[in-house]
Amino acid sequence: MMVASRIPISQPRAVVTEAMIERLVHAFYARVQQDEILAPIFQARLSAGWGAHLAKMVDFWSSVALSTGRYGGKPQVAHQPLGLSPTHFSRWLSLFESTALAVCGDAAPFFIDRAHRISDSFMIGLNIGPKALEIPAVVVTQG
Repeated sequence: MMVASRIPISQPRAVVTEAMIERLVHAFYARVQQDEILAPIFQARLSAGWGAHLAKMVDFWSSVALSTGRYGGKPQVAHQPLGLSPTHFSRWLSLFESTALAVCGDAAPFFIDRAHRISDSFMIGLNIGPKALEIPAVVVTQG
């Protein structure tokens, strides 16, 4: 897994285009569909809707990278019922990193940095992984 230096939130250091985002998304999800860990999760939810999902993910990454505001979904809500684990996020990051490196040239570190931030945010929101909250049990006594 590549460890990316933190990239300024406001903009990438390299040129990012809509065409690059579309290539990245399509190449990444082609790999996901072949992956033994991630494919079953996606196939169960998207067996007939890959085209719509790809378009939504292009909009998502366009919003992330180019601040287009085209994505308006609720990703935490959509992922809540999937029973995801840190292993799923680790595999997602691994595939995403290798795809970004293959597709995005100088902009790859930007996309990799954002993917790590997104992964962390999702795991926090889903309360899984190393940053999950461990709330101690409250003992109630009678008296």
